[in-house]
Amino acid sequence: MDLPEAPTPFFRSPRRPRDLARDLGLSEAELLARHDGPEVVRLRPDMAALVEALPALGEVMSLTRNEAAVHEKVGQFGAITISGQMGLVLNPPLDLRLFLKHWVHAFAVEIPDEKGPRRSVQVFDASGEAAIKVHLRPASDAAAFEALRTRFADPAPEPLAVAPYPAEAPQGTPDTEAFRRDFAAMKDVHEFFPLLRRHGLDRRGSLTVMGDEHARALGPATATKLLEAAAAGGLPIMCFVGSRGCIQIHTGPVKTVKAMGPWINVLDPGFDLHLREDLVAEAFAVRKPTSFGLLTSVELFDADGGLVAQFFGVRERDAGEDPAWRDLVQGL
Repeated sequence: MDLPEAPTPFFRSPRRPRDLARDLGLSEAELLARHDGPEVVRLRPDMAALVEALPALGEVMSLTRNEAAVHEKVGQFGAITISGQMGLVLNPPLDLRLFLKHWVHAFAVEIPDEKGPRRSVQVFDASGEAAIKVHLRPASDAAAFEALRTRFADPAPEPLAVAPYPAEAPQGTPDTEAFRRDFAAMKDVHEFFPLLRRHGLDRRGSLTVMGDEHARALGPATATKLLEAAAAGGLPIMCFVGSRGCIQIHTGPVKTVKAMGPWINVLDPGFDLHLREDLVAEAFAVRKPTSFGLLTSVELFDADGGLVAQFFGVRERDAGEDPAWRDLVQGL
């Protein structure tokens, strides 16, 4: 009698787990949860404690992504501040904003490889999409990973259930004059998100309301032009990419910029960015008021109005923006 073949482990597939899960009609978290083997260990959802355990791993690669952009940064977790469901990692070169209410499912993953095990801590939101992945590197502490896996292992995990996030309800008609008045009174760019909530606007919708003086539409291949210009001029930039659970920031120069199919890539020591320009539907140059003058950003949006990535110039904390950055954006 022929016995049925055992299912092929997900890590033996030539497809990346994210793509394989999609082929199977699963979320990536569900794909991991269904794996029967020691390679994947489900962790207890004690997320604040999990964050605070990450510094022991030493040097890691932190990966945050959305559908159109992947941001990879090498560093060590540290200088962690957690307040309620918000977390902050300010341990250069790692710079992260953590939204722990979206840290729902977590796994320790150890994949066999001829070059040595590939170890990671992977966290997913309620829909099963990745919030953040922390990949160990050759210099990482493997014993600390084993200790973390043992400490947080869930001895009797509930069946993993995911659900799509509900679509946001349509916003009412904003009070344009009130928004513009409050926007003009801003003293710091960090006031912008509370301002949006107060006026019932999303980020993309606010660009229409703030007017042409502050939001200018840019053309195709904006990211490529920006990255190539910054690299050519040696101009340091800030690059923000976020998931629901994390915003990850690179601050510094970009040097190696390469196009590969629909992807524009930064391939630098300690920092990789992979951005699919075919999924960028709109790009804008945005100027926000602060007590140090207008600050310029370049913001990329997908077809649903979701934020793909943001770029800023590097500046001193209590100073205006670098004129070289402003000139770069003006030339896009």
